[in-house]
Amino acid sequence: MPEQQTDAPTETPHAARLIPQLVKFGAVGAVGFVVNVVVFNGLMLTVFAGVHHGTIYATIIATFVAIVTNWIGNRYWAFAKQRQSNPVREGIEFFLVSLAGMGIPLLCVWISHYVLGYVSLVADNIAINVVGLALGMLFRFALYRWWVFSPDRAQAASEKQLAATATAALPGSPDGGLIGDS
Repeated sequence: MPEQQTDAPTETPHAARLIPQLVKFGAVGAVGFVVNVVVFNGLMLTVFAGVHHGTIYATIIATFVAIVTNWIGNRYWAFAKQRQSNPVREGIEFFLVSLAGMGIPLLCVWISHYVLGYVSLVADNIAINVVGLALGMLFRFALYRWWVFSPDRAQAASEKQLAATATAALPGSPDGGLIGDS
């Protein structure tokens, strides 16, 4: 007996959509990690060498540079299909989540430095780039996926734009373009 074919679209399982996106997010994060490490260590070995609280300043600057790098990679690659139509709003939301995420490695390096007394460059790198990175990555992925680049928000914005276009096609309609109302 031949199999019947249907034209109904099949839905991709959740894991099949999430895993490639997580891999892309990880790749973008890896680039951001390299940028962060290079900028942090470059600043610590030059500009902030011997500066009181230099570790904190270098962490903030390196993280900011990595945030910009990561936004570009996530917007145009990892979450490209869910980008918002308003890049300014999306960029602000991404930056806010990233700033909140920056607090995690910053807290880790603060605890390492001022609570535990580990003040070496190796200890700083472990606090920031091992412990802080792991915790911050989980936090950021969740908020990027389900808020900044949310598929539901992208779909809602698309539907809103489609509805606005349909309404605009019927100028002067007192009912906002509803069919059947006279």
